[in-house]
Amino acid sequence: MGNAIYLRDVACWYGANKVLHDVNLEIPENCTYAFIGPSGCGKTTMLRSLNRLNDLIAGFRLEGTAEIGGEDIYALPAGQPVELLRRRIGMIFQQPNPLPTSILKNMYLPVNEHYRVSENELRELAEEKLKAAGLYDEVKDRLTNTALALSGGQQQRLCIARSLMLDPSILLMDEPCSALDPIATMKIEDLLTDFKGSRTIVIVTHNMEQARRIADYTAFFYEGRIVEAGPTLELFSHPKTELLDRYVRRRFDKSH
Repeated sequence: MGNAIYLRDVACWYGANKVLHDVNLEIPENCTYAFIGPSGCGKTTMLRSLNRLNDLIAGFRLEGTAEIGGEDIYALPAGQPVELLRRRIGMIFQQPNPLPTSILKNMYLPVNEHYRVSENELRELAEEKLKAAGLYDEVKDRLTNTALALSGGQQQRLCIARSLMLDPSILLMDEPCSALDPIATMKIEDLLTDFKGSRTIVIVTHNMEQARRIADYTAFFYEGRIVEAGPTLELFSHPKTELLDRYVRRRFDKSH
């Protein structure tokens, strides 16, 4: 198994403010990798750098090597648009962000932006991805209704289904369950478990129990640096640093 993502000596700035320092990480293909750490530690900046979303922020700068599938995504060949990179990488945000249109039109949007596909093919693909996201049976009778009528958990699963329309090899997820109730969270976690082995998932989460349940590997960020990274159960059971030991114990104590 190769690496889906390879980071070497990555540093990031917003203007003069350096927010990531010397990040070195290898994320294997088809695994679930969690980024954990306190607020403001740099984990979301790192996540959003993996599909160059931070390019949209004035003053953002990245140094070092960030490879996706062996390609340095900050040294793309001249004329290769960043959109080609983002086509391979799905992104799920903290708040569900369906468009104010029908469920089907939400699903069609990613494909229509890149390809010309018949209505029948689009419909078949949309239904397939809604099934993959565990949502089809709940919405099959209202596919032409507005997506905004769905519950928060359903909207988030719709966003996941929509992100699958271009069959990305990598899914980036920025605290996808933080706005959801426990039942909706469980459905998302079950879905991510179903994806294991078929695509690479990188998830930012504040929920230690969630990381322990779903992530094969975890990286602990603190003040812009990775303090520890490795297999999740090993990291939580046998922290090598006092910093991670204190963080994990405090977070788990608060959750019980």
